Amino acid sequence: MADALALSRLLQLASPLLPVGAYCYSQGLEWAIESGTVTDVASAQAWIGDSLQVYHARFELPVLYRLYQAWQQDDLYQVQAWDEFYQAGRDTAEGWAETRQMGYSLRRLLNDLKPMSAQLIAQVNTLDAPAFPTLYAAIAQHWQIAPQDMLHGYAWGWLENQASAAMKAVPLGQVAGQTILLALGEQLPQVIAAAMQLPDEDLSNFNPLLSIAGCQHETQYSRLFRS
Repeated sequence: MADALALSRLLQLASPLLPVGAYCYSQGLEWAIESGTVTDVASAQAWIGDSLQVYHARFELPVLYRLYQAWQQDDLYQVQAWDEFYQAGRDTAEGWAETRQMGYSLRRLLNDLKPMSAQLIAQVNTLDAPAFPTLYAAIAQHWQIAPQDMLHGYAWGWLENQASAAMKAVPLGQVAGQTILLALGEQLPQVIAAAMQLPDEDLSNFNPLLSIAGCQHETQYSRLFRS
């Protein structure tokens, strides 16, 4: 029963209905479409897959895992340290603003949910403008979601958002979106296992094309998304 409840909570946390504004962002994908780099289902899948393997597997997911461990150990010093590390790694103005806005929205939701742990709420309210993964990890740990399941839900939510952005902006049809999810979803177990085993010294947000896309999107003339 406990595992079933944790699964329900994970689905709630990873749901597109979670009111944090995730679907307002494309994370540079919209510029890749505008520039002609992404034009069809194959190039969209390649772009999203590269981001998954190069950036998420080596930076975002490993940091999320460390944040979960810090919350599990009730170590707010480490929570703050990894939050700062993650925010420093968001190397475009839009990317940095995105994670703080989503973190703000998730914290506001956490304060509105009843019943919820008063201790958890008090702890997250001590943080100064936390990033989205910081609060995602806090809630997942509080709901006793296993770390590998949390990482899977988080990665799936990002993947679904990217496929949705491609469907809207390329545009692609629903079958194309499902093709992307089917192909890249197969990679998630390997990506998550690698992220959980990555040592601190190998953490890296180095993905030049993704950074360029984020910077170029800041001045893109016509756009649907906020990043």
